[in-house]
Amino acid sequence: MTKICDTQSPKKNDQGTMIPLFKVFMPESVKKPLIDTLMSGYIGQGPRVEEFESLLSKWIRNSNVLTVNAGTSALHLAYHMIIENSGDEIITTPMTCTATNTPIVNTKGGKIVWADVDPYTGLIDPDDIEKKITPRTKGIVMVHLGGNPCDIDRINEIAKKHNLKTIEDAAHAFGSTYKGRRLGNNTSDFVMFSFQAIKHLTTIDGGALITKSKDDYKRGKLLRWYGIDREIKSEDLRCEEDVKEAGYKFHMNDVCAVVGVEMMKYVEEIIAKHRANAKFYNDNLKVDYVKESSDGKSAYWMYTIHIKGGRRDEFIRYMKDNGVLVSKVHSRNDTHTMFKDFKAELPGLEEYYKSMCSIPVGWWLAEKECVKIADLVNKF
Repeated sequence: MTKICDTQSPKKNDQGTMIPLFKVFMPESVKKPLIDTLMSGYIGQGPRVEEFESLLSKWIRNSNVLTVNAGTSALHLAYHMIIENSGDEIITTPMTCTATNTPIVNTKGGKIVWADVDPYTGLIDPDDIEKKITPRTKGIVMVHLGGNPCDIDRINEIAKKHNLKTIEDAAHAFGSTYKGRRLGNNTSDFVMFSFQAIKHLTTIDGGALITKSKDDYKRGKLLRWYGIDREIKSEDLRCEEDVKEAGYKFHMNDVCAVVGVEMMKYVEEIIAKHRANAKFYNDNLKVDYVKESSDGKSAYWMYTIHIKGGRRDEFIRYMKDNGVLVSKVHSRNDTHTMFKDFKAELPGLEEYYKSMCSIPVGWWLAEKECVKIADLVNKF
């Protein structure tokens, strides 16, 4: 495995002395393969995409891997395959990036039903999921917030009981495991990964949809490129063939894929560094922090603490004044005007949202920076 320190060791960051909450990892070693691809005459979906998908399949241990141009597109494909008619419902969490939920309302008139979250972890509450199921429910979304796995087995048991599909939003969770298996290894019907700029593994922008069934994989493969079968051998144009279901322009290209291929050489060390920094905080912080799920191992894209007593916003200003960026990262989705038709009482979310805050935990932190951050938190 190539070492991070061989390619991009932590340096004075682009914001001067400010310690960033997130930072792009881009190794020097990507330059040659990237230039080679750019100059190859083939920069659309081609051999580099196939190579990247093969590497991901081996990593996840699931051959049903579809790379796409964004994690949001991967979710959109999953919702398209689940939602059948206007008014069909998807049970989801409001404690996430809006990218989790906007594709629901943009897919065939789909409707959102909010489930509450655990007031400590922010993860979707299985008990509340079961209460929200109606005859119109088609699927359940679980978000592995910060990389911390949800109760996947319990949620899938609920889904099976009611003949529903499950979707894992693992945008934060590349490298997270559940009961010893990497996410995507047949854990749910659909699993989405994001390869956006600041994720553990970046392709500049991009994502992947992992399916449990081969039929969903085949359907998704068509849908990501207009519904056209790219593998048909045609004497002229592929678009001569009958397109049975309208699809999207969601495929990944070779330029993004070659970055992903190179990033796979570093991703294990990146994840290990996030976990090591998280362990340091676990051992040294004197405040409440979100612990790993009992059956899971987090990739720690975020490290979340609770600042009680209504002082969270004061804490954010205090940390910034002392050279450390911290943030809520995501706002609760249920307060947005675009989701005004889906109001619900969510006491767990109310409690979680008023005190949660994420501090830097990533690969770019030197030991002295972790010490500084822990000391500042404890002094506050």
